[in-house]
Amino acid sequence: MITLRQAVIVEGKYDKIKLSGILDALIIVTDGFRIFKDKERLELIRMMARTRGIILMTDSDSAGFIIRNYLADAVREGEVIHAYIPEIEGKERRKDRPSSEGLLGVEGIDEARIISALTAAGVTGGERVDKNPVTKLMLYEDGFYGASDSKARRARLCSVLGLPSRISSNMLPEVISSVCGEKAYRQAVIDNF
Repeated sequence: MITLRQAVIVEGKYDKIKLSGILDALIIVTDGFRIFKDKERLELIRMMARTRGIILMTDSDSAGFIIRNYLADAVREGEVIHAYIPEIEGKERRKDRPSSEGLLGVEGIDEARIISALTAAGVTGGERVDKNPVTKLMLYEDGFYGASDSKARRARLCSVLGLPSRISSNMLPEVISSVCGEKAYRQAVIDNF
């Protein structure tokens, strides 16, 4: 069991069940898009961010990113940490067929990848990635902004780095900096572009 000071925010009850077997932490469920209308739960999440910090661990599909971005915008004070699970095609065992986007959610990701996502976010006591920031200028100079094929190059970069492809172009430098670091980014560019 990994003990965390922060509260972990997930989308559904099956995500919570999965993480409960790995983490000793407060796990708060958003109930998907219901969080948009649940003022009490949103206030609880804000309070947790102010007092303990929160870790956002949503699915890598479009719905997960909508919820993640909503919460990141709604929490104005306190600590918000983003832990990203990789985009892996497949279906959860309890379901008859894959989701509409064909990606596994938090509940379907194996324990090692969940721990890896938390470690990369710097919350499990493991070695955190280097803190030299990756900047928009670096991405621009390497062709990930401003070129006709920049969008495709960003998607490929995300795949190489094990990041979800739906990360917005504005958020990409921050995510690469916090999850991978400049060293891993530079190596990915050298090896793949």
